Amino acid sequence: MKNEYELLDSGNGMKLERFGDEVLERPCAQAVWVPQSPTLWETASARFDRIGGHNWAGRGNLSSAWNVEINGVVMKLSATDFGHLGVFPETRELWAWIRATLKAATVKKGRTLRFLNLFAYSGGATLAAAQAGAECCHLDASKGMVEWARENAALNNLQDAPIRWIVDDVIKFLNREVKRGNQYDAVLLDPPSFGRGKKGELYKIEESLMTTLDLVNQVLTDDPSFVLLTSHTPGFSPIVLSNLLRQYHDGGAVECGEMLLSGKPGVMDLPNGNWARWINK
Repeated sequence: MKNEYELLDSGNGMKLERFGDEVLERPCAQAVWVPQSPTLWETASARFDRIGGHNWAGRGNLSSAWNVEINGVVMKLSATDFGHLGVFPETRELWAWIRATLKAATVKKGRTLRFLNLFAYSGGATLAAAQAGAECCHLDASKGMVEWARENAALNNLQDAPIRWIVDDVIKFLNREVKRGNQYDAVLLDPPSFGRGKKGELYKIEESLMTTLDLVNQVLTDDPSFVLLTSHTPGFSPIVLSNLLRQYHDGGAVECGEMLLSGKPGVMDLPNGNWARWINK
């Protein structure tokens, strides 16, 4: 499986990553150690920092957009004003797990599975699920990000795949799905620390996550495959996330861990968020 991403080094509050042919230096507060390969940082195409605002150095060296294949999914990247690129590569191992798990569950159940991706961003997980043959629902409150995800679908020859593209507030959407009786076999949710819905609805993870999980539980089929919960919010550790899932699901198994940025052997892994998943075994 082709993978054009790698972590090259980290330290002094920064990370050095390669996305295809581009090497980028960006902030990472948890990288409190000293870089392993100081001279390697001189190869950076561009640098982003938040010292006194949002600042790019060398942004003009980058293409306005370029495509990179990450764990079998082609993604369009672009350097945004806030330092984001259109992908969170620490989630790529979860894409592979989603793809493999849905493929196996499809064979076991003998039918097409329905996958719901909430706070879905640019669609890496949605496209991995579609590659597994799932019928997908991709939801994000940002119209621009949903359009970006649709572009990524086309890059993967999935423009005609059974994917519903939804721009909406997550809680409002889930309430409607409950009333409609729509159900899903697998759900991924990556709630933000703080966000706004389609019409400015406020989402604060400490206040809204329990409601979201309750609604997710209501839209699951009678024999679901999994619920996967991820978070970049400080304090929402793997154990916190797994405890949340255990409150809604009896039986099965709960696994948890850290999302990692990684590179070649010898490069220190860089934790960047956490995950937990309930698996209906």
